[in-house]
Amino acid sequence: MPGLARRMACFVYEGVLLFGVVFVSGYLYSTLTQQRNAMQGQHGLQAFLFVVLGVYFIWFWSHGGQTVAMKAWHVRVLTREGLPLSQARAAVRYLLSWLWFMPALVSVYMFGLHGLGAIFGSMAAGVFAYALISYLQPERQFLHDTLCGTRLVTQLPAKR
Repeated sequence: MPGLARRMACFVYEGVLLFGVVFVSGYLYSTLTQQRNAMQGQHGLQAFLFVVLGVYFIWFWSHGGQTVAMKAWHVRVLTREGLPLSQARAAVRYLLSWLWFMPALVSVYMFGLHGLGAIFGSMAAGVFAYALISYLQPERQFLHDTLCGTRLVTQLPAKR
């Protein structure tokens, strides 16, 4: 099993790669809907990006078990039994993976935080706390993996 440091490095790298996916998807959405300013159609854009990210993760997790970042960090997702994920299981994992962010997003909303520093601090604290919860899990897996019956494993490249 990959250690927490490697899994978190993969998490950060995934975020960097997803910046491009979100940027291109946002441009596509704004072009197709003829969006003229950022506040127009904001909820539609958020829903569209949620679906695009879902398609990205579900596709990669159910076709090889690795996203681009996971390949770079030699991490693979499998079922508890060591089998590849079905699309349904990958979809459940995608939905449950939002547990990384939901407590922070809810607290930002409930406390009416609007400053970038407060929002970023809340998100960083939430991600840090969520990562530490893995130490309470039997196999040190993340909570969403435990809940949906998946696990992260080390997947070293084949020797040449």
